Amino acid sequence: MLQERLDSDLKNSMRSKNAARTRTLRSIRAALQQKEIEKRGKGEKGLTEAEILAVLQKQAKQREDSIEQFAQGGRPDLESSEREELEIIREYLPAQASDEEIRSVVEMAIEAVGAESIADMGRVMGNAMAALKGKADGRRINQVVKDLLSKTH
Repeated sequence: MLQERLDSDLKNSMRSKNAARTRTLRSIRAALQQKEIEKRGKGEKGLTEAEILAVLQKQAKQREDSIEQFAQGGRPDLESSEREELEIIREYLPAQASDEEIRSVVEMAIEAVGAESIADMGRVMGNAMAALKGKADGRRINQVVKDLLSKTH
């Protein structure tokens, strides 16, 4: 379903001559094709919705990293282009968890694993990452885990 939406949106962006959207959707399509080729090499066929989402998340993460690098390098033109692509990619991703939702999940993870100090961070992170898969960036989760473990435990 997501694959069909991406293909349809690519055709529409080409018809409307939206260069940024077309460029971004072609990039996504190329990444998806690469993932399919990898799967075929293992004797598997087609991509699942979860695999498509994982590719989209990876594409978004690459854009975020590029934005950070271009900002540090004083390249606002390239930073702007990457931001535009990131916004297009985010249209296809599930809604991101709010800070309050992340905090709530991390608090439950701390309780579930019985974390008492920052030494338990790995177990808490594993639990929280599984619960927030696709809904929050690992860096955001990591920061909340550190804050809560250093304050309350």
